[in-house]
Amino acid sequence: MIEWYKKVVFENYANFKGRARRSEYWYFALANGLISIILIIIGGAIGAVFGDGFTGVAIGYGLFIVYMLATLLPTLGVIARRLHDIDKSGWFYLVSFIPLVGPIWILILLCTEGTQGPNQYGPDPKNLIEEINEIGKVELQ
Repeated sequence: MIEWYKKVVFENYANFKGRARRSEYWYFALANGLISIILIIIGGAIGAVFGDGFTGVAIGYGLFIVYMLATLLPTLGVIARRLHDIDKSGWFYLVSFIPLVGPIWILILLCTEGTQGPNQYGPDPKNLIEEINEIGKVELQ
């Protein structure tokens, strides 16, 4: 999980080209959610310690806001690459702004298996992993 998170945040910070596997997207989403929850808890604790109203809350939740802003581009990038994997444009994510139906539709698309083989956005990321594994097996023998 951490390897997928590091791949999205550090290697593909603002990369909107190519394709992302379902595992890359969902492991990133899981790690991002866990980090967000931890930062909210820390923010609440800092707010409770300072307890003077706005200052404590601002310091505590400022961490969370800074983190969310820092991961905005990687999040949008991995969503765009995930949509590319199912042969949709990254702009298709704007469908999520349609009330009620949009987020459900995007969730279904993000759970859909990617196009097998190359598509207009690049080679199949599953095949790349399998090819790397095959190369590793051949070199070990």
